[in-house]
Amino acid sequence: MKNYKFATLFVTAYLVLYAVLTANNTPYSVVTAMFVLSPFLVIWMALTVLKYARYSGKELNDEEWGYQDKEKTELNGDD
Repeated sequence: MKNYKFATLFVTAYLVLYAVLTANNTPYSVVTAMFVLSPFLVIWMALTVLKYARYSGKELNDEEWGYQDKEKTELNGDD
């Protein structure tokens, strides 16, 4: 599935539903089944976001890592 927004909303709704059902004394088998399925949904969501979401931030060029809110000169550690 190429729609990362749907994946994110679906997994978030699933988590909210799981929390509500757990708090409302839902049968143990239903809660357990949802719990067992949840890691697969989270992995699916993460892979979908990494594969299809577009990054519109600043490119790092030859740097290995960086922060968008700091300039390179501010990261030298000498305060």
